Amino acid sequence: MEENIRGGNTAPLSSYTEAVDWINSLIPFGIRPGLERIELMMEKLDSPHRRLKFIHVAGTNGKGSTCAFLTRVLLESGYTVGTFTSPYITKFTNRFQYNGADIPEETLLTLANRLRPLVAEIADSELGSPTMFEVSTALAILYYGEVCYPDVVVWETGLGGRLDVTNIVTPIVSVITNVGYDHTDVLGDTLELIAGEKAGIIKPGVPAVSSVRQPEAVAVLKAKAAEARSTLYLAGEQFSYSDAGLRDGNQHFTFKGPFRSLELEIAMKGEHQLENAAGAMMVLEVLRQYMAFMLEDEDVLAGFRSTFWAGRLEEVSVSPRIILDGAHNPEGAESLAKSLAQFQPYGKLNLLMGMLANKHHESYLKHILPIVDTLILTEPDFRKRMDAEDLQAIAESLRSKYAKEHLEIIVERNWGQALQKLQTITTEDDLAVVSGTLYLISDVRSTLLRQPDSEKGW
Repeated sequence: MEENIRGGNTAPLSSYTEAVDWINSLIPFGIRPGLERIELMMEKLDSPHRRLKFIHVAGTNGKGSTCAFLTRVLLESGYTVGTFTSPYITKFTNRFQYNGADIPEETLLTLANRLRPLVAEIADSELGSPTMFEVSTALAILYYGEVCYPDVVVWETGLGGRLDVTNIVTPIVSVITNVGYDHTDVLGDTLELIAGEKAGIIKPGVPAVSSVRQPEAVAVLKAKAAEARSTLYLAGEQFSYSDAGLRDGNQHFTFKGPFRSLELEIAMKGEHQLENAAGAMMVLEVLRQYMAFMLEDEDVLAGFRSTFWAGRLEEVSVSPRIILDGAHNPEGAESLAKSLAQFQPYGKLNLLMGMLANKHHESYLKHILPIVDTLILTEPDFRKRMDAEDLQAIAESLRSKYAKEHLEIIVERNWGQALQKLQTITTEDDLAVVSGTLYLISDVRSTLLRQPDSEKGW
């Protein structure tokens, strides 16, 4: 009986595609905050997560980039690293990486077959079916805890923190990049409430690092850290960074921490990436100082310099010049607007955007409209997409106060045709930007980079 529960005698899925289709078939169960189902799955699988060291990363923006910095530096330093992130840009396997490479398709199939009977058993109980993200999280834990055994797992939350299924782990360091207005339908509509949810990843005695700046959110983090008797390293207090300018296409900055200072450079663009890198550097300092991680300066510098994260101010076409950026909330839009002004000289700015229906579109557009000459509104190929004409109505309501005098707004529901229009109207002196939900970024990126096997999803 136990063997059957663990999936040892059951292999109903015969291919990688079937496995991914089965996991995605759980999407209709939605986002169901809570740890009951993942705890039961882990209990029945003999708790493989307890054998792993995690760096748990939460935050409104910057989680993916922070995970990328940590992964790259640790790899450069000779450590084996698992990296669990979402959503993915190109392929479902992107979310489960080991040493920078995706999980093999056949391994994912094997692990899915381990999980399937267990999921069916829980679905028949009063707990109801595990969700797609819960099953993906369980699969990641199985992969790292029973297949490849990395020295450390860089572990990104899905949504919030306190009730996010990734919060089943007890990490060696907790990271909260920042707090902003995103997923307010689930996390709450004030910074204090959102900060409280993200602070839920702070565990007793486990050090925490954060770049949160808003006083009301900082107060929440400090209170939680004090309650958990955890040391909190806060940007602007225990550590800081100063911009040293752009040289040879890279951003240079000085990191100042409680243990030392260091000059660093990163290839990733945008002032917000300096903040992400500084937060990652503080995490690495905690590992070096208190957990005996061997991190030589040469490897640290090389790791930061070589870090790349798809879909973040990523130039995917030179003629016409097209930049992809997955800014999908007000804070992301603000960072994008600042970064374009700093790094990308251009004549006209043509921006293509598509959104999901549950975002703060008005606040987003307040940052974007002042810099855009032509705005093309489209719809991502995803079930929760925002109607392009509804988006147009919001943009028109803001036009007189925020937009350039000659702003042109174009509505093209089909994202493929919208992309063609963007390419057509962008001259050699102009800059084209595709922004909004990563579901749109994923499709556009695979089209422009000619990746026919690209998948897409959360």
